Amino acid sequence: MPKLPRISAVQAVKALGKVGYVFNRQKGSHIILVNEEKHKIAVIPNRKEIPRGTVRAIISEAGLTVEEFGRLLR
Repeated sequence: MPKLPRISAVQAVKALGKVGYVFNRQKGSHIILVNEEKHKIAVIPNRKEIPRGTVRAIISEAGLTVEEFGRLLR
């Protein structure tokens, strides 16, 4: 299993935007993205560096693998 990347909220939003997620709203320090096609929601904490466990949860919420997510970051 590949190592999870250290990413910021901005990088996560950009990566998920490539697979159809769009900004819906922000509540406090959490950015909520939605994918209307898949009927899925992704919640991203607005931080400079997201903890690896949280990155794994975001990837799982989005229905992606670590490899797919890694390619989206490029």
